[in-house]
Amino acid sequence: MTKKTNERNVLPIKKGDTVTVLAGKDKGKEGKVLRTVPETERVVVEKVNMMKKAMRPTQANPQGGISTIEAPLAVSNVMLVCPHCKKPTRAARRRTDEGKKIRVCKKCGKDID
Repeated sequence: MTKKTNERNVLPIKKGDTVTVLAGKDKGKEGKVLRTVPETERVVVEKVNMMKKAMRPTQANPQGGISTIEAPLAVSNVMLVCPHCKKPTRAARRRTDEGKKIRVCKKCGKDID
């Protein structure tokens, strides 16, 4: 099934969230989300899924060489960690009195945002 190009992808995980990895070579590791890529439903997690990349010499890095960077993970392979109960959980959405949507922990019921 193909996605519409004008459809807005909303990820349950945001930049700055703590997540745990559910699958892959780094299964069980926890880290902070550095960046989200909603178009491809991927997230970049700190110190997880490290890959080596050949870098050309530039003015910022005149030496060049091989550096290690974090590669994106599929968002389905990570799970949000609640900041209150410190357990991996799914996030429910709830509307506030002002009409703003916030995320809520399914395990302890406290607000994540």
